[in-house]
Amino acid sequence: MNSFFTFLGVEIYASGHRRWPNDVKALVVADTLEPGAKVNAVADRYGVQPNQLSAWRRLAKQWKLVLPSAPTDEPVFAPLVICDPGPALSSCGRLPVAEQIRIVIGEVRLELAANTPAVRLAEIVRALGAVPC
Repeated sequence: MNSFFTFLGVEIYASGHRRWPNDVKALVVADTLEPGAKVNAVADRYGVQPNQLSAWRRLAKQWKLVLPSAPTDEPVFAPLVICDPGPALSSCGRLPVAEQIRIVIGEVRLELAANTPAVRLAEIVRALGAVPC
């Protein structure tokens, strides 16, 4: 069983304690959301205490743990909302740096700092149910 955990990226200490990466926690939580899944059964499968798995599920509900998107064969599109025309190019041909990034998906509207990493933006868009290009 330990080789399975290390394959997933779980760090196992001599004391027996384990450190689970967030992406692995997210996969385990996603397994609990499958139709007919029981938290206790998923916890047993991964060797986790049910109360620990419930804590991870709470993190996911609070948007502190980003779950993987469900695989689909169908293309998924997010609506594009075009606002005011963008700023004119500077004399050197570059756009001025934006002060913020705005994401609008359905009724959800997020405004993020312009220096938000692209990986984090992709995680947020995926968590909201849209698939970035």
